[in-house]
Amino acid sequence: MTREQILKSAVEIVTKDRENQYGAPEDNFGPIAELWASYMRARCCAPGADIDICPEDVGIMMALLKIARIATGQEKPDNYIDLAGYAACAGEIATGGAEDAEAQ
Repeated sequence: MTREQILKSAVEIVTKDRENQYGAPEDNFGPIAELWASYMRARCCAPGADIDICPEDVGIMMALLKIARIATGQEKPDNYIDLAGYAACAGEIATGGAEDAEAQ
């Protein structure tokens, strides 16, 4: 796949398919962040440790998952498409892009 094809596929997925299946990232990543933080507190940290996972962190950590799959698996275009999509979702949440689009 070319970079243009990867990016066009990512656009299609994060702006149409993903929205229809899971809702907007800014709505969906918040509950995921809360669940991950709760799990980390219970399983990975000293008692009373403060864990704060933000919604944009979900996008970044999912991108890291895709990077790990790329590093250890078979070549699969889907991993690159998803990597671009997760980065776009995280960037939009972090920069307030969704709120900017709603205001227009």
